[in-house]
Amino acid sequence: MRYFFEDYALDIDRRELRRGAELVPTTPQVFDLLHYLICNRERVVSKDELINVVWKGRIVSDAALTTRLNATRSAIGDTGEQRLIKTLPRAGFRFIGTVRMAQRPAVAPVSLAAQSGDMSPGSLSPPRLSIVVLPFANLNGDPEQDYFVDGVTESLTTDLSRISGSFVIGRHTAFAYRSKAADLKQIGRELNVRYILEGSVQRAGSRLRVNVRLVDAQGGNHIWAERFDKPGADLFDMQDEIVSRLANELDAQLIAAEAQRAEHSLHPDATDLVFQGRARLNNGLNPEHMAQARDFFERALVLDPSNIEAMVSLARANLATGASFATDDRTPYLNAAETGLIKVLSIAPQHARAHVLLGSVLNATNRAIQGMVKCERGLVLDPNLAEAHATIGLAKWYIGRCGETEDHVNEALRLSPRDILAFRWLFYVAVAKHQLGADVEALAWLRRSIEANRSYPLAHFFLAATLALLGEQEQARDAAASGSTLDPTFTIRRYRVNTPSDHPSFLAARQRFYEGMRLAGVPEG
Repeated sequence: MRYFFEDYALDIDRRELRRGAELVPTTPQVFDLLHYLICNRERVVSKDELINVVWKGRIVSDAALTTRLNATRSAIGDTGEQRLIKTLPRAGFRFIGTVRMAQRPAVAPVSLAAQSGDMSPGSLSPPRLSIVVLPFANLNGDPEQDYFVDGVTESLTTDLSRISGSFVIGRHTAFAYRSKAADLKQIGRELNVRYILEGSVQRAGSRLRVNVRLVDAQGGNHIWAERFDKPGADLFDMQDEIVSRLANELDAQLIAAEAQRAEHSLHPDATDLVFQGRARLNNGLNPEHMAQARDFFERALVLDPSNIEAMVSLARANLATGASFATDDRTPYLNAAETGLIKVLSIAPQHARAHVLLGSVLNATNRAIQGMVKCERGLVLDPNLAEAHATIGLAKWYIGRCGETEDHVNEALRLSPRDILAFRWLFYVAVAKHQLGADVEALAWLRRSIEANRSYPLAHFFLAATLALLGEQEQARDAAASGSTLDPTFTIRRYRVNTPSDHPSFLAARQRFYEGMRLAGVPEG
C-alpha cells in the first residue's frame, strides 16, 4: 500500500518515504507515527494513543514525543505551517492533508543484485556497500528489553541506508533471522550481501553495554568491532546516540573496506575510484593526500560524468585544498567546490552532506551566516550528521561568536566521537580559544587534534604559533618543522592573503597568529 500527499509518497511495504524520486530519511518511530496519523486522518489522535501504538505503551516523556513529531513534520516539509499535521491543544493531532491511496503493483521476483542495479553479465557478486543488520541479541533475556533492542536494530538499518551508494537489506527480511544459529557466510549467500553487522545489548544495573561486529560475509573475517558502555538514563535518547555513533563510524569503516577491494580491481569503474579517493581524504588533509583524492574523483567523472558521489567527493577535495591553505591561491578551488555542490543540489536536493559542504564553502568565503543556514538544512535531512554541528561551530568563530564554538563541536563529538574528521573539529575549538585569548586551552585542543590525526599541516603550524606565544621557543620550532614536512610550500604570506572573514575580532586574532608563526620560524614567504 502507498499513500500519496502533495509530492510525497509513503510506501508501507518498503517502509519508505519519498519526495518525488528522492528518498527522505526517517527513523522507525517517525515512519510509524506518520503512517498512523495518515491512516487515522478522519479524526483527532490523542497523545496517549500515539504513545500506545508507536511506542507500544512504553513510558515516553512529552519532550521525546515532541521531538519525534517535529522530526515527522520536518520530513514532510511541514515546519511552522501545520498544513499537514495539525496540533489541536489539549486534544491531540490530526493529519489534514489530502491523501490518495494506491496498491503497490505486483511484480515478478528479482534478485537482490538486480534490485541494487548490479546486473553485469554473468555476475552474481554482492553489490558494493551491501549490508544486513541482523537483529541484535538481548543478552539479559528480559522481554521488557526487546523493544529497545529491536529499536537499535531498526534505527541502525535506517541510518545506514543514508550512506550514499549503500544497499541495506530491509528490517523485515533481517528479522527473519532472529533466534537462528548464525552461519554468517550462509546468510551472506542467501541475501547476496558483502557485509553483516551483528551485535548484542546487555543491561547491568544503571549501565547499558552494546557490542557490535562488522563481518565480511564472503570471507567470514571480522573487519571491525566496537563496544559502547553508557549509563542507562533515557532509553530513547541513548538509542539515538548509540545509533548515530555506530552509523558514523561504520560509514568510514565501509569506505575503507570498499577502497581496499577496489585496489585489487584490474578494471576499476567510477564507483571503485570514488571509494579509493574517499579513503585518501580520510587518511588526512595534507597536500599529497588531497591531490591523490582529486585525481581519483576526476578519473571517476571521466568514466561517469553523472556520478553524484564523485561530484560531491571532488567538491570536498577542492574545499579541503582551499580551506586548509594548501595553495597560494585558494579561490579557484573554492569556486570549483561551490559550483560542483550547487550542481549536485540541483539534481539531488535532499543530499544532506552536499548541503553541509556548501555551508563549509560559504564559511570559507566570508558568508558564514549563510553557511550556518545550509548546515541547519543538512541536519533536517540527517539529524545524525555530526559534521554539520562542527561546521556551525566553525562559522561562529568566523563571525566573532567563538565562545559558542566548543558547544557545537562537543555535540559533533557526542554523535561521532571517533569520527575521521574529529581532528578538524578539535582544531576549530583550538582556534576559537586562541581568539578568546585562552592560549593554554588552545594548546591542549591543538595537541588533541594532532593526536587524532598527525597529517594535518595547519594544526602543526598553529601549534607552533601558540607555543611561541607562550614562550616555548624550542617546542615551537619543532612543531613548525613538522608542519613544513607535511606541507613544504606553506608560508605566513599564504595564510595572510587568504582571509576567510572580515570580522574585526577575527582579524585581530589573526595578527597574533602571524606573530606566533614568525617567532616559531614558519617561512614568511
